[in-house]
Amino acid sequence: MAADILAEITGMLVEIVGDEHLLADEVTMKTTFNEDLALESIEFVALAELLHHRYGAEVDLMGFLSEKDMDGILAMSVGELVTHIGRITHASLTHSTRTRAPASAARASAATGSDG
Repeated sequence: MAADILAEITGMLVEIVGDEHLLADEVTMKTTFNEDLALESIEFVALAELLHHRYGAEVDLMGFLSEKDMDGILAMSVGELVTHIGRITHASLTHSTRTRAPASAARASAATGSDG
């Protein structure tokens, strides 16, 4: 799962900064947004928008950044964002599975004529 998220974020970064500035195989979990990628604030905004379109409102990059102090933002790695997205998407999948389970159990029960 982390490798898939890393690949998606790398693709987004290539789209934002251009592949002539960023080779996709250079981005790893340890790559930092500030020192390694030299992302500017407008590029963070573009990344936030792409993340929102891909993962939905639950993955709020600006909200995630607001929880960090300036040193934390400057030192943030791609891996931290991958982990954050993984946590959010895993929680969403777990929640949607739990909310759908009773309905599917009721349908199965109705189909078999069982009261439970």
